[in-house]
Amino acid sequence: MAVSRNLVLLAARSVVGGYLAAHGAQKLFGSFDGPGIDAAAGGFEHLGLKPGKVFARLAAVSELAGGALTAAGAAAPLGPVVLAGTMAVASATHRANGPFAAKGGYELALTDFAAAAALGVAGPGRFSVDGLLGRRLPASLRRLVVAGAVAVSGASLAMVLRAKPPAAPAASDAVPEPEPAPPVGASSEAGK
Repeated sequence: MAVSRNLVLLAARSVVGGYLAAHGAQKLFGSFDGPGIDAAAGGFEHLGLKPGKVFARLAAVSELAGGALTAAGAAAPLGPVVLAGTMAVASATHRANGPFAAKGGYELALTDFAAAAALGVAGPGRFSVDGLLGRRLPASLRRLVVAGAVAVSGASLAMVLRAKPPAAPAASDAVPEPEPAPPVGASSEAGK
């Protein structure tokens, strides 16, 4: 495997894994100005994931541990598979707001899902814990991990899809468009 491919995998693992691990710490501990577990649990209840505290902890631990394993490139493909499952559910929770993050949509969660899935398939590369130690999870354990992640994510996804999606913000709640800039050469003061 070329050095450049290994460096790209290292960069992708670090960004995706690092950010999702931090996102999990926000939910679980309130780190990085996050909501903490109680507020996250309330949000999960609102989304139809009940009991909220159980699902908030499950999501937070999945993001924290899955992100850390992904960033380190350890026990592949466990980390990316767990992240992909979590992000599949997160994508569905934003469905009422459309596809773009600017309107609270699923853009970021879907992008994280795609990146995690790609990392799961590509493997961690040579510049990883697995690569440095020359270890790989046995095929039977990898299949079990994938099956477990699909089962838990599928059950969570079914709960979210059965619940009424949270309403998208009304047009009156939207952020007003900024005033257009005056044409080049126009005076900014009235009456000149």
